[in-house]
Amino acid sequence: MYFVALATDYDGTIAEDGVVAEATLEALRELKQSGRKLLLVTGRQLSDLKKVLPEIALFDLIVAENGGLLFDPKTGEETLLAPEPQQAFLDRLQAREVPVSVGRCIVATWEPHQNAVLEAIRALGLELQIIFNKGAVMVLPAGVSKASGLEEALALLELAPHNVVGIGDAENDHAFLRFCGCAVAVANALPMLKECADFVTEEPRGAGVAALARRMIADDLTWLSEGLSRQAVELALDEAGTPIEISPRGGSLLIAGMSGAGKSTVATGLLERFSAHGFQFCVIDPEGDYAEIENAVTLGDAKHEPRLQEAVELLRHAKENLVVNLLGVQLDERPRYFAKLFLQLCQLRAETARPHWMLIDEVHHMMPPEWAAAGTLPQLLRGTILVTVHPEHVARAALETVAFVVAIGSDPAAVLRSFCDALGEDPPEMRDGQIERGLAYLWERRERRLRRVRISGPRQHLRRHMRKYAEGELGEDHSFYFRGPDGGLNLRAQNLILFLLIAEGVDDATWLHHLRAGDYSRWLAASIKDPELASEVAVIEENEAINAGESRVRVKEAIDRCYTGAI
Repeated sequence: MYFVALATDYDGTIAEDGVVAEATLEALRELKQSGRKLLLVTGRQLSDLKKVLPEIALFDLIVAENGGLLFDPKTGEETLLAPEPQQAFLDRLQAREVPVSVGRCIVATWEPHQNAVLEAIRALGLELQIIFNKGAVMVLPAGVSKASGLEEALALLELAPHNVVGIGDAENDHAFLRFCGCAVAVANALPMLKECADFVTEEPRGAGVAALARRMIADDLTWLSEGLSRQAVELALDEAGTPIEISPRGGSLLIAGMSGAGKSTVATGLLERFSAHGFQFCVIDPEGDYAEIENAVTLGDAKHEPRLQEAVELLRHAKENLVVNLLGVQLDERPRYFAKLFLQLCQLRAETARPHWMLIDEVHHMMPPEWAAAGTLPQLLRGTILVTVHPEHVARAALETVAFVVAIGSDPAAVLRSFCDALGEDPPEMRDGQIERGLAYLWERRERRLRRVRISGPRQHLRRHMRKYAEGELGEDHSFYFRGPDGGLNLRAQNLILFLLIAEGVDDATWLHHLRAGDYSRWLAASIKDPELASEVAVIEENEAINAGESRVRVKEAIDRCYTGAI
C-alpha cells in the first residue's frame, strides 16, 4: 500500500449543502477499515463543523479554519496553528460595518467586502492574507493555508505528503492539493482546480469522493502511477537528452559494474535528487561509503554497531533520512544483521509506505544466494536500489524484483550477461568493451529494451571519497598492513594519511618488498576503489630501476594530489 491516507475538503467535496450523504460516509468507513488514515481539511470553523458533521470521529485528524486549527477527535485536543485575530483589526472592520465571523484565528466575511478588509490590513500594517473560496473571503496570518495545516497533521501521524491523496473543489484547495502526492478534483470543482489535478472524478461531490475511496481500496491507484509527476525522479538522460525517470512505486533498480566504475556516483546523485523531491531514503552502507551524504543522519561507524531500534525510530520522522553504517558489524555477521533490519524496514513500509527508497550497497554481501530471509522479499520490491560488483552473487529472489539495470564500467555487456544468466533470461545483444565515463547502459528488463544513457550524477561537490579514505577508519579487512619481507611486522594503515606516515617510517626493505609485489596498487584498487590512482602507482611499482626513496616520494605525490593534499 503506497497511498496510506486520504485528505479531503468538506463543503462542495464530501458535503453538499453542508451535509454528507450516508453513501459517502460508508465509503469513507471502508477506507478506514483498509488501514488508511482519513483527514478532513476545511475552511470551516470547528464549532460549525461539529454542528453539521455528527460523524466527526470518523476522521483521524481535522485541519480547520483553513489551516489555522488542528483538532484530534479522539482526544478532543485543539491546537492553534496561528495567532488569534488582533482586536484592533476586528474593531476597524466593525467600524466599516463589515459582517464577519471570527474563529480561533480566522476572520471570515463575503464578497464584496474584501476591499474593506484589505484597507484595514494596510492601515494597521498587519501581516495578513486574504483567501477566496467561492464567494467567501477568509483572512489569516501570512503563510497559513490548508497545506501548512495538513503538514502539521501528517507530522503527528508520522506520514509523508507523497503518500497522501488530496481531493477538493475550490480556490483554497490549490495549496493542499499541490502538497499531496496525488491531487484529485471532484467533477463539480472550479475549472482552474481541475486543470491542476492529477485526475478528476466522474461524479460530483460526495459521490466522487466515494468512488475515489473505492478505487484506493481496490488497486491503490496503481493505474495512475505513470501520470504522477510528483512521484518521479530523474535517473538518466537518453541520447536525445530526454529525462528517464523512476518512481518508488516501480520495481527495484540494480546498479552494477566493477570497482571504481562509478556506481557510488550514480547512487549518490539519486540520493541527492530523492532528498530534493522530499522522498525519505535509507542507505545500507557496509563499507562507510556514504557517511558524507548530505541531509542524512549516519548511525554506526567502524567501532560502533548501529542500533536497530534507533534506526527504525529515526525513520518514523518523515523528514529524516538515514545511512546505516555497518563497518562496526563483523563481516560474516552483516547478512544476519541486515536481515533483521530489513524485516523492520518492511514493517515500517507496511505502516507508513516509507522509507520511499532503500539503497543497499554491496548487495551481494547483504543478500547472498543463500540469504535466509530471501523468502520474505515482497513479490515486487518497490523503491529499492541494489548496488553490486557481482549480480550473479545476489539472491535470486532479489534479482527477480529488478525492473531496471544500470550497467557501467569496463565491460557493461558482461555485467548484463551476468545478471541475465543468474535469472535464466536471454541477455540483450551488445558489444563487449568499456563505455565512456559518464555513460551507461540502461536495461529495462520487463520491456527488454536496451538504451545507452548519460548518467545524472550528483550536483553537490563530492568529498566523500577523499574524507573517508584520507582520514576515516577503514575496516580491518580493507586496511593496508606493512608486514615486511619476512612477515615480522604487522603495521596497520586504516586510511591514506596513516599509510603515508607509516611508509615514511618503515625501513627500505619493507617498503620495497610491498612495492615489488604490487601490493600498493592492489590495495588502492580494491580498498580505496580508485583504479586511476592504482594504475599510476602500478607504473611506479613496475619501474625496476627506481629506488626506495624516489618511489616513496612519487607514491606520496600521487596520493596527495588525489586525496590527502585536498583535505
